[in-house]
Amino acid sequence: MNRRKAMKSTALGLGAIAISRCVSATEAATALAGSQYTTNHSTCKWCYPDFTLEELCERGQDIGLKSIELTTVKDWPTLKKYGMTCAMGTLDEFSIENGWNEPKNWDKLRAAYTTAIKDAADHGITNMIVMSGNRRRISDLDGMRNCAMGLKPMVKLAEEAGITLQMELLNSKVNHPDYMCDRTEWGVALAEMIGSENFQLLYDIYHMQIMEGDVIATIKKYSDYIGHYHTGGVPGRHEINNSQELNYPAIIKAIHETGFTGYIAQEFVPTYEDKIKALEEGLRICEV
Repeated sequence: MNRRKAMKSTALGLGAIAISRCVSATEAATALAGSQYTTNHSTCKWCYPDFTLEELCERGQDIGLKSIELTTVKDWPTLKKYGMTCAMGTLDEFSIENGWNEPKNWDKLRAAYTTAIKDAADHGITNMIVMSGNRRRISDLDGMRNCAMGLKPMVKLAEEAGITLQMELLNSKVNHPDYMCDRTEWGVALAEMIGSENFQLLYDIYHMQIMEGDVIATIKKYSDYIGHYHTGGVPGRHEINNSQELNYPAIIKAIHETGFTGYIAQEFVPTYEDKIKALEEGLRICEV
């Protein structure tokens, strides 16, 4: 389904090997050898507050991690030192609540993202995260229009720099009350309004399971609009093994079947005493 055809169905909605234990190195190699698809592995630095970036790079290399994301320009030289990248960049001025849906934020955001886009291009980072912001009684349609108008100059800069801006889908039920971009169809409609391949959606599986479910069907329907994925167990945003309700091997297989070749990032908060073993388990679960 191309973007235009998907928009027709979206417009109607505008109104309204699961693994439960840690794996050994031998088992990990076996899982890799039996994988039909190649999964590019990333994780999010904020999930590992007890590790320095260098420690996470060193430990991550051993388990097949290629990226540590939601990092900023000051972190990217360290990633490069370890042969790693940042699959989704961010910036110091980043805010979930104060986003592009309020025109009063535009000047500050545009100044910050103008610098961030240049920094990303200079460091070979190809994706930067953006947020809608909270509703604050703004209607969904007005918020969408505001996001589109606010972001269009930044998307043009991104096109010139070879960067893709990606708006994250978050749940507004549990973790981020009042967040506006909390449904896939809203994000897709915004992408249509912006009309650029350099604006896509960061589909967070954890968040969208909470908000709307139907994860695999949604991924297949709107794959043209999705540029990146985050994982997390539901409920609780912990390990993605069989302690939670999602069938991650089936979800990852469906993602690969859409032709996706980007990064899949583990964004769960580990409960294991050995946090790296928890991360390793998540990586192996995502090799199908």
